[in-house]
Amino acid sequence: MDARHKILILDDDPTFLELYKEWLAQLPSKPEIHTSTSGARAMAMLEAEPFRVLICDLKMPKMDGLQVLSIVRRRFPELRTVVMTGVQDEEFRSRAYALGVDLFWLKPDTQQNMQMFLECLESLLGRDAENGFRGIQNKSLMDILQMECLSQSSTVFRITRGSLVGKIWILNGDLIDSETEGARGEAAFRRILEWKSGTFETLPSEPDRERTILKSINALLLETAQAIDEVSVPVEGEPAEEADHRKTVWRLAALAREGCEWVVASPNETGATPEGWGTQSATEFAAWMKYATEAIQGLGEKLEAGPWSHIQAQNLERKVILMPARNKTCLVAWPPNTDSSEIFEKSKKLVSTWDS
Repeated sequence: MDARHKILILDDDPTFLELYKEWLAQLPSKPEIHTSTSGARAMAMLEAEPFRVLICDLKMPKMDGLQVLSIVRRRFPELRTVVMTGVQDEEFRSRAYALGVDLFWLKPDTQQNMQMFLECLESLLGRDAENGFRGIQNKSLMDILQMECLSQSSTVFRITRGSLVGKIWILNGDLIDSETEGARGEAAFRRILEWKSGTFETLPSEPDRERTILKSINALLLETAQAIDEVSVPVEGEPAEEADHRKTVWRLAALAREGCEWVVASPNETGATPEGWGTQSATEFAAWMKYATEAIQGLGEKLEAGPWSHIQAQNLERKVILMPARNKTCLVAWPPNTDSSEIFEKSKKLVSTWDS
């Protein structure tokens, strides 16, 4: 008998964790359900044993759920990831997809919504959904497209927003074409995704439809996230916690967009707390950064070489660059196959956006 899949649920609210366990017990494949109330504990559990799916809340103290997802994307690429959150924000949704999540889901408030979620989760565990996902008029278009692709469906979506009409073709789980007034292919798909509201219906599949879209749906969702350049700007009257969360979403998405592994920023003032995006080891890295910075500054003074620009190094796992920025020093890590001649400019560009 095959071993059961394991699901890890991460949420700082123990009450929700108990509810999740009850809900997921209804899954036909009967997976093992594990829970964690902190990001650090969840990462330790993922290191200790293999899991098939991680279900993660977004807003949590200390280690934010987005930080967990950013690290998981690099360290556990085979792990399927699901965001379940109460944050109703389309920009956050786009940024979460940009981090590579398989599904973004608002915490269900009805039994109907929960059944839809369970069906989609069963598909992520590796089982086929017999009837696809139909008639989900109360979910966002991104959710529905993602679920159709996960369930390997073939269908045509007809989306209406006022006088605007668009169509999206899916064949065997692949996005193959899109069309709306004056546009076709990727351009039409992105235009339709920009619609904030509307209605849709599912039509019979068209297996002979010419394919104009070759990218995956996640790749196109990532490009959509790139186009949302207002996400880091605080909303007027927005609480400080929400503004900080919004900025974290934007920064982590920027890492994913540029192909960067992680960034640590250590403020120059004494006693300031370092920040890290995509890594759990910000404090440890900051200590090394301080040592390396003092060493290179001392060497520069002895050689009368003037201000230092950056330090670049590499090993078998990654390439890193240490560089001064405004009121802080940054350590940026890149995959080992990154072109060394481009690392300085790419890192400078990435870091310069942090405070823009």
